[in-house]
Amino acid sequence: MLVRRLTVGPLGTNCYLVAATPGAQAAVIDPGGESARIMAEAETNDLLVVYVINTHGHSDHVAANREVMEATGAKLAIGELDAPLLSDPVANISAFTGEEVRSPEADVLVDDGDRLELGRLNLRIMHTPGHTAGGISILAEDVLFSGDTLFAGSVGRTDLPGGSPRQLAVSLRTKIEPLDDDVTVYPGHGESTTIGREKLLNPFLRGDR
Repeated sequence: MLVRRLTVGPLGTNCYLVAATPGAQAAVIDPGGESARIMAEAETNDLLVVYVINTHGHSDHVAANREVMEATGAKLAIGELDAPLLSDPVANISAFTGEEVRSPEADVLVDDGDRLELGRLNLRIMHTPGHTAGGISILAEDVLFSGDTLFAGSVGRTDLPGGSPRQLAVSLRTKIEPLDDDVTVYPGHGESTTIGREKLLNPFLRGDR
């Protein structure tokens, strides 16, 4: 599987290009800005971008949706409960930074257990609320794109509108902890990790929460 990470935007959001192989159908996960860099990376790897996927609706994860969609014709997928955030600068937090991000509406509303196909690569959607009500994580083979649900050594904040410490704890216990230890985690911010490492070192996955 091909995974390319670009750190974009003022908040250092991890944007991922994902495909089975170079030259295959691909998804852009969380294009939070710098669309020209994202498209250059897609061109370098000869990728046919068919999906833009937002792990949640905050502006630092959706700011370049429009540009990537217009450049590629890709469909936009997001968790159903976060879809209203896309075009609402207050709900997606951008109004408070002076950006006023308004993404196009979603083409595909996804929920727990749904699957998106990228040629030979199968993406399984996991509803992992807590950071936002409609937040999702994406499992592809032995890789998890965790958005702002799980970071290396930490988790996403729950004090923004739609956040819930209780929901996040449930998401971690029921969706994240059961995954195999060797699953690689690519989070929305910061460095990659593994499920096994987080079970050992992350207080939110060690029963300390």
